[in-house]
Amino acid sequence: MGIVAGLDSSPDFTRIVVCDTETGAVLRQGYAQHPVENAEAATRASDVDPQAWLLSLGEAAGGGLLEGVQAIGVSAQQNGLVPLDAQGNTVRPAMVGGDKRAQVAAADLVDALGGREAWAQAVGCVPQAAQPVTKLRWLSKTEPDAAQRTTLLLQAHDWLVWQLLGRPLRRTTDRGGASGTGYWSAATGAYRPDLVELALGRQAALPDVLGPSEAAGTTPEGLLISAGTGETMAAAFGLGIGLGDAVVSLGASGSVMAVHPEALVDSSGMITSLADATGMHLPVVTTLNAVRTLRGASELLGLPDLESLSELAMKSTPGSHGLVLLPYLEGERTPNLPHTAGTLAGLRRESMRPEHLARAAFEGMLCGLADALDVLRGRGVDVRRVFLLGAAAELPAVQAAAPALFGAQVVVPQPADYAALGAARQAAWALGVSQGTLDPRLPPVWQGAVAQILEPGEELAVGQAVRQQYVSVREQTHPGAFRT
Repeated sequence: MGIVAGLDSSPDFTRIVVCDTETGAVLRQGYAQHPVENAEAATRASDVDPQAWLLSLGEAAGGGLLEGVQAIGVSAQQNGLVPLDAQGNTVRPAMVGGDKRAQVAAADLVDALGGREAWAQAVGCVPQAAQPVTKLRWLSKTEPDAAQRTTLLLQAHDWLVWQLLGRPLRRTTDRGGASGTGYWSAATGAYRPDLVELALGRQAALPDVLGPSEAAGTTPEGLLISAGTGETMAAAFGLGIGLGDAVVSLGASGSVMAVHPEALVDSSGMITSLADATGMHLPVVTTLNAVRTLRGASELLGLPDLESLSELAMKSTPGSHGLVLLPYLEGERTPNLPHTAGTLAGLRRESMRPEHLARAAFEGMLCGLADALDVLRGRGVDVRRVFLLGAAAELPAVQAAAPALFGAQVVVPQPADYAALGAARQAAWALGVSQGTLDPRLPPVWQGAVAQILEPGEELAVGQAVRQQYVSVREQTHPGAFRT
């Protein structure tokens, strides 16, 4: 029996789990916030000195946490672009997060290649403000001197792996991380250097893309470092999802992803075609409105929190007495209605009660996510189980409605740092392959997440009627919104 570690460098903190290689049981944990220099730096969260990630990693690993560890896997926030010069030094702080500064650059890039379909065909996704390719465009237009000095492009997990290995000549990434850049295609498994040049105005070196079970290298002390991956892929791997599984994440915005054997090219741009951490694919559909819909409804009703909104909604019945909320409060990406607003339909005297509006907010949010699920199903993605993530997944009103509206078994995993667990599982895989005890095509089987299982059961027909009510209002209000 050996032990491995997985570290997750999120936007705000580093968490490390030390696990048993055979079972995945967590033996030790470490945690540290990323240091912030001052309040002004905190408000400019789009620019981060990568050294902060290393400092919190060192703090999280303190107290002998990594004693006896044989291999480490690294998960890190996606879309964090680290531009380096010829000496391997950062030319400017890393660009992280959604980075609204780059919205104009995204539209610019879409036009420069000839539209959304051209991008979908090229790399399986349409440039968004968050993506590295878009940040490169912003850099070339806004900070041309920094762009001119940029000779190497890494993402957050690539940079951390490189640092742990002592900054070797060879720089690496993995399929999952590369697939989110906007200049690597999950369908072909190859970079598109021409898109780097289109965005940056010049060529730059790119890290080698490792296979899922390959090691990035070994430290001078003999510690094996696996390929690493982005947080989304690491979390999916930590949850243990496979074919037939989808994950619905309830944040302010929402995302729906599923495991699929091949890359999906979607000319509408609604599907982002990512690669996962196992050699499969991870098509993702995002919605701009998820928990922000619930927060808006609770404020409108004068309620102090989402638990109160859930309690109120449970006093209503499925269908909310005919009230339907199209929750497009920030515009919407799925369907592509960037400039629209939300709609409340079905107002009758008997439906104008607080509990019905509360219920309509939950049903509207979940029906919007069911639309995103249907985008994947419509492309042949098999969805038999839906893993529901996020604090709002614990709300009774969500759990009561989700299985019937999604038309599938719903799994609500116990809260855990699944990205760190996925990174540790990747480390165990690379270690086993290096020792000849594991097949490079088959990851180690670890115990699954502790979870609640919710079945649609007899509510399925009722849920599908509620869903149909929602679809009818959507089609009347935004005819043909899902036509591609």
